[in-house]
Amino acid sequence: MHPNEFQLERDVQIRAQVRTDRLQLLFRQTFFSVTGSFLGALMLSWLCWQRVDPVVVILWLSVLGAATLLRIVLLLGYFRSCADTRTPERWERKYWLTLVLTAAVWGAGALALMCSGDLLTRTLVLLFAVGMSVSAVSCYSAFRAMTIASIGLVLLPCTFWLLVQPDATQIGMAVASLVFASFVISATRKLSEAMETAFRLTREMEYAHKLATHAAQTDELTGLKNRRAFFHEAALIYERCKRNHQPLAVLMLDIDHFKRINDSFGHQAGDQALREIGRVIRESTREVDICGRLGGEEFAILLTDASLDIARQTAERLRQAVTQVSCEQVGGITASLGVAAMGADDRSLTALLNEADKAMFRAKSQGRNQTATA
Repeated sequence: MHPNEFQLERDVQIRAQVRTDRLQLLFRQTFFSVTGSFLGALMLSWLCWQRVDPVVVILWLSVLGAATLLRIVLLLGYFRSCADTRTPERWERKYWLTLVLTAAVWGAGALALMCSGDLLTRTLVLLFAVGMSVSAVSCYSAFRAMTIASIGLVLLPCTFWLLVQPDATQIGMAVASLVFASFVISATRKLSEAMETAFRLTREMEYAHKLATHAAQTDELTGLKNRRAFFHEAALIYERCKRNHQPLAVLMLDIDHFKRINDSFGHQAGDQALREIGRVIRESTREVDICGRLGGEEFAILLTDASLDIARQTAERLRQAVTQVSCEQVGGITASLGVAAMGADDRSLTALLNEADKAMFRAKSQGRNQTATA
């Protein structure tokens, strides 16, 4: 892959991960926004109960309660879903719909209370609307557009209504509210950018760590695990299979006449042969198998949940695939393989590998390009 294409693919992956991280944060903060919104409406209704029409209050709380219940259902659905289905494509639009509905109901109800009340009532309603705007900043901080939409739907209906009133006090309240909203909207931009930067840096560090770990465990020529990584993972698999009485087999592979390839055609030809063998091994084994280059031209493959017969068939398939490899200058390549399976008396991974290694040397001594079984 070209470096620019690799960089582009990495950036696309990180952007998708950042978007998912923002969505997860949004849903974790949703409980407080849902409960805070309805509790704020209850408190405001209690304070204004004797100053406004009770029918308006009851109607507002009923509609707001239904919208709140809808948001709770969405919240439960998100956290009960599988982790791999919690994607922005599936949940962002639904969240937007419930947010807009709840904020619109809150703003409409506040306007209804303000229109039917006196100056004290209007002051209380505006204070609560401003408070809801502040809570929106903390609840939707990862999504600036949601914050602005919430502030606008809750605060602006009351503010614009106050602006058209003949009383200078009410106009002043509206202007102060607009000034406050402008400062809040400006702050949301900086906060949203800072959070996105933090998410991106976190993901980039994780990505860099993953690359460094992979590089430390991978043989750069073949793409297989290096000796240290192979023995580390193989030991874990060996202990697990032995503990659970699961079948386990190992293959040892050695390229025939590899020294002759290096001496006759140079180390570049030898490196090409190693790369081709690594490709063949990856294509001939399963993802659950542990494949590694132990050094030079020697490779090992740990076959999980595989009997001796299955291991022998895999080794033969691999040997035949190697004969199909053709390298420039070198031409055809062959390999000798040894197969061993874990028995009840095996005490260690090293002992199992030694058995396969002995079988491989027997294959070489019998003419090479064949498979021998321990």
